Amino acid sequence: MKIIVAVTGASGAIYAQRLLEKLQQQTFCIEEIAVIFSDTAKEVWKYEIGENLVGPGFVEYANNDFFSPVASGSAQYDAMIVCPCSAGTMGRIANGTADNLIARAADVMLKERRRLILVLRETPYNLIHIKNMETITLAGGIICPASPSFYSKPSSIAEVCDTVVDRVLDLVGLPVDCKRWGSKE
Repeated sequence: MKIIVAVTGASGAIYAQRLLEKLQQQTFCIEEIAVIFSDTAKEVWKYEIGENLVGPGFVEYANNDFFSPVASGSAQYDAMIVCPCSAGTMGRIANGTADNLIARAADVMLKERRRLILVLRETPYNLIHIKNMETITLAGGIICPASPSFYSKPSSIAEVCDTVVDRVLDLVGLPVDCKRWGSKE
């Protein structure tokens, strides 16, 4: 499986960090993980996490690199996760404004009928957000708001974030070892 992870400037860099860590552990079923950061995402990551952006095992592309393979359906990526996804990026995707690599790669996923998951980090929603969510959903994308669950009784911020990240991995179709609703401890 080949996966694209796009990180935008919405607050919640920890979601992207946890997602990349968990994807890196799935080497048995993932052939490649392509990563794209918006300029603002790099600033938010540095502010919220303070660590280096990505480590080994990822292929990083600049958000203005339209010659990267993620800009074409012929590269055959299986899924794209935008995490966290800003409302601005969601709007560009919903309206087909492929003016950067993140929006172009998302456009490719929709046109190729492949999995596109937007982990929206915005609250509350205005009507424009809701209509953009509807447009993306009708086009085949999945809106997965960063709304954690608590039935697993998380005891740290990382565990709270993992409830969202594990749900995203489920949506991609990757094996996830997590507490399920109704399961015994």
